[in-house]
Amino acid sequence: MSQPTFQHALSRLIEIPSVSSTLPDLDMSNLPVINELAVWFEAMGFQCEIQPLPDTPHKANLIATLGSGPGGLVFAGHTDTVPYDESLWKSSPFALEERNNRFYGLGVCDMKGFFALVMEAVREFLPTPLKAPLIILATADEESSMNGARALAELGRPKARYAVIGEPTGMRPIHMHKGIMMERIRILGQSGHSSNPSLGRNAMETAHKVITDLMQFRAGMAERYQNPGFTIPVPTLNLGCIHGGDNPNRICGQCQLDFDIRTLPGMESEQLRQQIRQRLKPIAEADQVEITLESITPAIEAFSSKENSELVVACEKLTGHQAESVAFATEAPFFSQLGMDTVVLGPGDIDQAHQPDEYLSLDRINPMVNILKSLIRQYCL
Repeated sequence: MSQPTFQHALSRLIEIPSVSSTLPDLDMSNLPVINELAVWFEAMGFQCEIQPLPDTPHKANLIATLGSGPGGLVFAGHTDTVPYDESLWKSSPFALEERNNRFYGLGVCDMKGFFALVMEAVREFLPTPLKAPLIILATADEESSMNGARALAELGRPKARYAVIGEPTGMRPIHMHKGIMMERIRILGQSGHSSNPSLGRNAMETAHKVITDLMQFRAGMAERYQNPGFTIPVPTLNLGCIHGGDNPNRICGQCQLDFDIRTLPGMESEQLRQQIRQRLKPIAEADQVEITLESITPAIEAFSSKENSELVVACEKLTGHQAESVAFATEAPFFSQLGMDTVVLGPGDIDQAHQPDEYLSLDRINPMVNILKSLIRQYCL
């Protein structure tokens, strides 16, 4: 098969649905995207390995490698997109459309478009023997569980020295971001007739105490942890949703509270979870209720590259922008865990991600391709 042009590759990637969702009715396989990428990269001379995720055979990662030897450079991206509401789009989410000097389509910015840019950048170097390998990494389920990146971290692969993740950063290098914990507290009391409170144990009243304690915990975190490198320099705790009870004249027997914590580099999610559990124990004992804390999804730890790392400095020179931080989470902590000097750097804007009429500006394409070419020259030739 011949190598597709940039626009053909981009168009084809947008045409293939690969929604990742925690809701089973919306969730899709990413294998059609992975298989398409494997065919293209094999035609370019890459050695391709498709790795199905454990217990999820309809999801897979792709490791495509050009060259061999120690070290090496990884260009990484995820193949899934968020769900969509087609009624809010001016054009089909699954048809690449060019208008207003932009390409529109679901995933064009976040972040299928990155793979088409990588292919365009690589063409120039195909006839040239590489001194260090170039590895293209395509992952599954970044938008839901990050199980693709987790599986790679557990396998200890790929082995490389540098990694660039092409998430939408407006072509500004990102050297750290916050982590996220999404947690659920369940309170089990005793329902009863509301005319006599002693007949039950009101889970909603306990929830009131729990919320008060969580807000005190949040204030304590803000005092203990600060990082001036972030726009919001402290960890945050958001009370997201609460459900409980079933009728005004019944004592509330059960209540559920969902919340998230955005952690700073250096904070450990399991340690925070244990601290919260310890705080909940005396409340449960005083109210004679059962309180449990569980993770809704596995935590994503905060990411921070080494200060003034070689790759950070290189990306600052290439982009003309000093490395920054962001509040949203990426797969960077997993690649950093594998020992790679990691930077998040991509052509899209996060404001366009997860939005109807998602787009990538045409004027970002050539500059991003040139940055990728420069990185290949620096780390693979």
